[in-house]
Amino acid sequence: MALSEQELIRRQNLEKIRELEIDPYPSDEYEISHYTSDIKRNFSEAQKSDYQNVRAAGRLMMKRIMGKASFAELQDTSGRIQIYVNRDEICPGEDKTLYNTIFKKLLDIGDIIGVRGHVFTTQTGEITIHVTELRLLSKSLKPLPIVKTDAEGKIHDAVTDPEFRYRQRYADLIVNPGVKEAFIKRTKMYDSIRSYLNHKGYLEVETPILQPLYGGALARPFKTHHNTLDMTLYLRIANELYLKRLIVGGFEGVYEFSKDFRNEGMSRFHNPEFTQIELYVAYKDYSWMMGTVEEMIEKAAIDVTGSTLVRVGEHDIDFKRPWKRYTMYGLIEEITGIDISGMDEADLRKVARELEVVLDPTMGKGKIIDEIFGEKCETQLIQPTFITDYPLEMSPLAKKHRDKPGLVERFEAICNGKEIANAFSELNDPIDQRMRFEAQMQLGQRGDDETMMMDEDYIRALEYGMPPTAGVGIGMDRLAMILTNSESIQDVLFFPQMKPES
Repeated sequence: MALSEQELIRRQNLEKIRELEIDPYPSDEYEISHYTSDIKRNFSEAQKSDYQNVRAAGRLMMKRIMGKASFAELQDTSGRIQIYVNRDEICPGEDKTLYNTIFKKLLDIGDIIGVRGHVFTTQTGEITIHVTELRLLSKSLKPLPIVKTDAEGKIHDAVTDPEFRYRQRYADLIVNPGVKEAFIKRTKMYDSIRSYLNHKGYLEVETPILQPLYGGALARPFKTHHNTLDMTLYLRIANELYLKRLIVGGFEGVYEFSKDFRNEGMSRFHNPEFTQIELYVAYKDYSWMMGTVEEMIEKAAIDVTGSTLVRVGEHDIDFKRPWKRYTMYGLIEEITGIDISGMDEADLRKVARELEVVLDPTMGKGKIIDEIFGEKCETQLIQPTFITDYPLEMSPLAKKHRDKPGLVERFEAICNGKEIANAFSELNDPIDQRMRFEAQMQLGQRGDDETMMMDEDYIRALEYGMPPTAGVGIGMDRLAMILTNSESIQDVLFFPQMKPES
């Protein structure tokens, strides 16, 4: 790939620095005493004696050369600060090369430097490091996009191109420091949920990502081959069946933050690699799990944002308990005016045509109902809401409803128009489970490529006996989108999947 003019100049500067016998990539440790945000937050003239020997490091983001003295900006992991560089201060002897040649001519925007000095306040009131020692720590060979900030703090020429931002996240984080906040909040969300579950006494575990059979969800898997074993393996689409094996084995509550993979379409709500937390607790049911989910997510909202009320786009979403609850059939009837309970596949297809819901010929009854609900109901649910009591055909791993024939004990939590959690009273009858898997296989024979496989080992585990169990999966990426007010799932993934570069 041909180098740009700026890239060629930077490589020439690199060689000139080496000719001066200066290592542009030194190996030794550089000790940092202060971060820029701490200095700007805590410094005062009354405490200036505490800031007489400050060591900071970061990227050079701006230079204003003014003869024997210059101002520049240093950006570290916490923010930016102005630095003042005087030729005779950093070059006290006869040799002025460090200032006249290195700093003025050979250092470029984006270079990583270390500085030592004392902090003072300029006549304009800006907290500044007066540099007495300057060292190059890493030479940057690729120019950064230029983002300008005026005297009032307004940003001009902001880097907003998603193609650049998502593909070169490392550069995005440099020129758009605010992007870090979404990922800091994401980590706080994980910490909040993990601490909640640990406090309950549940065990965090790990289960296989490479699986001989995929299961636990209705999705198309990624497929690979293990050479030594000479066998087909799949990247997991969910970790449900392995976690329930652990419940069979005697653990009362287990959870896992799992990377899952689904070979399906991409959108601002879907990435082929995503993260969810799955939790399974013995001797509980889906009603209990509803209370647990709303309590856990309410806590996460407070820990991440300081409030149960979160601004998302044009909406104020309130995670304060209790959340609204509707049955699936009830909400469909309320919104469309049509009672679909008791309808067979032919009647459901007719209803879908009336509602202008596009169907695939391979879809069975369960997927038709799911399409109707998704098209007509889901997008209208902005506040966190539980949808309960799903059709049996949609839920091959859920226990039959104790009071309502043809339904299962399942709920989904929907917020901002999208599902964020899916939960069941888990099916623990091995004979019924085998029949459900067989029904899935029949759908697969019709051409549906998002069905479950027959998992004989999982059925064998159930035959040993699994206690009544409640389980839930929560989409961490979608929840992060809401808690960080992000429009796209790509905004809460450091490195989202992208098409190959042209």
